[in-house]
Formats: sequence, structure tokens, C-alpha cells
Amino acid sequence: MAKCEVCGKGIHFGNNVSHSHRRSNHIWNSNIKRVKCSVNGVAKRIHVCTGCLRSGKVERA
Repeated sequence: MAKCEVCGKGIHFGNNVSHSHRRSNHIWNSNIKRVKCSVNGVAKRIHVCTGCLRSGKVERA
């Protein structure tokens, strides 16, 4: 899974815990999009999380 190139957000690990309290591994994937953005005035495709897109940290090209 890709990481956000702006904030570094990636996958998160944890446990599924059942009613009887048995635990199994679980992975939460961040909402990462591959978008065309202007980086130093040049249009590039980078992996960005939707949080950075909505907050305006990235300018789309």
C-alpha cells in the first residue's frame, strides 16, 4: 500500500477482537489517491491522502 508523500500517512495495524475476546490481526488502509499535482512548478503524479487533498496542503495541476 502506498504512503502519503505529504504527511506520511500509511497503513495501521491492530487487532480484531471478537465477542469471546479472541484476537486476530487487522490492517486499516488509509485513503490514498494518485493525483496530478504541481511540485515546484512541475506537474507530477504523487500519492496523497484525502485528508491532505481536502485541507488544501496540495495544489492540483
